[in-house]
Amino acid sequence: MAKHAVLSSASHLWRSIRCAKSELSLDLTLACGQSFRWRQTAEGHWTGVMSGHVWTLTQTDDTLWYHVYTKQDKKTTGQERKISVSDAVKKEETGETGEGVKDAVKKEKERRSVGASGRSSEEEMLRDYFQLDVKLGDLYSKWGAADCHFKHIADIFTGVRMLRQDPTECLFSFICTSNNHISRIQGMVERLCQALGTPLCHLDQTSYHDFPTLSALADSRVEARLRDLGFGYRARFLQQSAAQILDTHGPRWLQGLRSVPYQQACDALRTLPGVGIKVANCVCLMALDKSEAVPIDTHVWQIAKRDYNFAAGKEQKTITDKLHKDIGDFFRELWGPYAGWAHSVLFCADLKKFQSLKEESSVQQLKRERGSSARGKQIKREHNETVTLKTHKKTKLSIKKEKGT
Repeated sequence: MAKHAVLSSASHLWRSIRCAKSELSLDLTLACGQSFRWRQTAEGHWTGVMSGHVWTLTQTDDTLWYHVYTKQDKKTTGQERKISVSDAVKKEETGETGEGVKDAVKKEKERRSVGASGRSSEEEMLRDYFQLDVKLGDLYSKWGAADCHFKHIADIFTGVRMLRQDPTECLFSFICTSNNHISRIQGMVERLCQALGTPLCHLDQTSYHDFPTLSALADSRVEARLRDLGFGYRARFLQQSAAQILDTHGPRWLQGLRSVPYQQACDALRTLPGVGIKVANCVCLMALDKSEAVPIDTHVWQIAKRDYNFAAGKEQKTITDKLHKDIGDFFRELWGPYAGWAHSVLFCADLKKFQSLKEESSVQQLKRERGSSARGKQIKREHNETVTLKTHKKTKLSIKKEKGT
């Protein structure tokens, strides 16, 4: 049975990209509610589906490591192979291989294919997904200089990066987020993929499926099927939104929204069933290249009131369109054109699952302060003792001089 890859046991099957943890923290970025397809399959290892492939990612201090599963992985683990695919390619290139590994060779050559940049297609996918061309450290410095509260949070939550997701997956995943929490959304999205998506890989008794196509989601039987799977009223929104996109706009419409202005894209998304202003902003930020989009939910509203003394709409019980815009404008003025990225750092820091990081930081800070205080007292004591000793020596010298006189 094929198993999830682990870097320490089969490092030759992994590839890497130079990337410091300060530029990307997998543990924060993949668990903060942007995407619902990633699971931790070993300590520091994340497995999920992206661009029609199953990946396992991990990282060291300055390197992002990735393994992409192929059809070969469905039959054997990397450790069990008598001959690796990479070795097969080498033999095939020298004319030493037979018919038995031709399919594997073909797949490996596709994996090795490079673009104009000299990078493999897989590396390009990964760079695009994590938007690695954006220098996160520079952004953190700018946000910290403009916002002392952000600077304090950023010292703890480094490497929170915005994903660039497939627009269809992002939109229909976030339709599932209505009145929901992250763990339940993950289960819902997983059931959606297993029911309607193409099977990709089976690892450690876990099946991985691609995200459903618009055609699969638009099928008239989908609503009833999803209701049986516990989607409730969201089942209708999923089916109707897919059907409306295909019937009214066509299959490339969502991708096309990447090239239109932020507000236009947001308004267009809101014409779909089940898509309100928050979901539209999530899709704009996480899939449509609108870095200025700031999705506002109750968490972000509380952050604005608690940490920034934002007073507008203080007496309101719900987030209206106007309040959403006012809060978004406030943060856009504070943080600039990548306000949506900065917002995601504070959102991440406010999640209960990450509160232990704040507590650990507070303990470490307290230890530093105590150590500094103790060191200060020691220095002061040593200084006083030195002064006393010098005074004593001067007194003795003075007495000797007097006696000599």
